[in-house]
Amino acid sequence: MFLLPIILCLVWYFFLKQNKIPLKQGKKGFIYILIFSAFLLGFFTLMIQITK
Repeated sequence: MFLLPIILCLVWYFFLKQNKIPLKQGKKGFIYILIFSAFLLGFFTLMIQITK
């Protein structure tokens, strides 16, 4: 589960580099990736607690 944000951030980083977009401009994408990953982690944690 901890690999998902790392992989998504790497993909986003290479996308920015490929299209010559500065990291400062793509910072919002990293924030969205981290929020999405935190939400997903919270959801799966809740599901584990509910089905325990």
